[in-house]
Amino acid sequence: MSYPHPGTAHCQALFAKGVKMKVMAINGSPRKNGNTATLLDRALEGAASKGAATERVDLYDLDFKGCASCFACKRIGGKSYGKCARRDGLKPVLDKISAADTLIFGSPIYFGGISGEMHSFLERLVFPYLAYDEKHTMSFPKKIRTGWIYTMNVPAKWLRLAGYKQLFKQYQSLMARAFGASETLVVTDTWQFDDYSKYVSSMFDPEKKARRRREVFPRDCEKAFAMGARVATPPAGRS
Repeated sequence: MSYPHPGTAHCQALFAKGVKMKVMAINGSPRKNGNTATLLDRALEGAASKGAATERVDLYDLDFKGCASCFACKRIGGKSYGKCARRDGLKPVLDKISAADTLIFGSPIYFGGISGEMHSFLERLVFPYLAYDEKHTMSFPKKIRTGWIYTMNVPAKWLRLAGYKQLFKQYQSLMARAFGASETLVVTDTWQFDDYSKYVSSMFDPEKKARRRREVFPRDCEKAFAMGARVATPPAGRS
């Protein structure tokens, strides 16, 4: 079934005015040049190929914590209603996001979930926009596109066995509800060490890992590029 993209009018208005789309990538990995960061960079390249202005934020560079449960974002008549009141290293990023047109989130999978830094970031990003009213209204000022990129060292079969598919569906649904249409790219069986012989890693076959890095990861990067190009392009009426 086709449906009007919730961000169509906003995106097309920007293009009509000749204003560049602003695409932000949020890196939830501690590695600045690892699998997640590489895929996010490729996604930003895809967005740039469509004329978007791009920026990557590395969460592990920032000094911040998760939600403090102060509820200033819910206080009637409060100056911080609908936005996070904490002033720390994350505040400039949240301010930029309020003006962004596309968000791409990237996280490795640690112990069956997204990284701790990414989870803390999401608490601060999404919770202030969620109103405690009967309709659970989301107050982000516009509809934008979002994308998720996940990396994990285990094979694709674990997506079903470990319940990852449901986890990823939940995060995609959260983004769709808070911001607008969302999509997901999952990259499995990733390369972790420069030299597997230096680590206790007998559950892996280094040769197979190296071959997958050479043959499959480049295709994953192409998928990330395509995602970036898609989310930086306003659809023509329907998607």
